[in-house]
Amino acid sequence: MIALALIRLRNLFAVVMLSGIYSLVSAGLFVVMDAVDVALTEAAVGAGVAMVFMLSTLALTTGQEKMPPTHTPLLPLLVVLITGAVLIYGTADMPLYGDPANPAHQHVAPRYIEDSPQEVGVPNMVTAVLASYRGFDTLGEVVVVFTAAIGVLILIGGSHSSRRRSDQDDES
Repeated sequence: MIALALIRLRNLFAVVMLSGIYSLVSAGLFVVMDAVDVALTEAAVGAGVAMVFMLSTLALTTGQEKMPPTHTPLLPLLVVLITGAVLIYGTADMPLYGDPANPAHQHVAPRYIEDSPQEVGVPNMVTAVLASYRGFDTLGEVVVVFTAAIGVLILIGGSHSSRRRSDQDDES
C-alpha cells in the first residue's frame, strides 16, 4: 500500500516521508525474519541517511513534480511485469523459510558455530560473522554509503558555489 501511494503522489515531501516509512516497515519485517543486522542497516541507511539526502535535495528544489505524466508508458510497465514474473519463477524452487533442511542450516551455520571461535577469536558469533566472514561485504556497503554521501555533498556544494559566483558577478 505504501509503494502504491508513493507512485500516486505528486508532492515530493510526502514521497520522501513515505519512503522513510517504507524503510522502517522493511526494517520491521527484517526483525520478524530474525535478520536484526539487516534491519539495523535498513533503518540507518533507508530511514536515516537516505532521508537526510532526500530532504537536503528537496530543500534545493521545488516541492511539487513539475510535469505530470500525460500518458501511461507501456514499456516500463511491461519491463516491470516481466522482471516480476522472472523473480517469482526463480524463487519458486527455493526451500521454505525456516526449513531445517535448507543448505544454509546443513553446511554454513554448523561451520560458523564450530569453527568461528578458533578462526576469528571473537566470543560473540554474530560479531565474528559480520566482522570477519562478511567483512568485505560490510566494507562494500560502507563504501557505497560513503560514495553516495560524497556525491550528494558535491552536488549540494556545486550549486552553492555556482550561486556565489553568479552573486559576485552581479555585484561587479
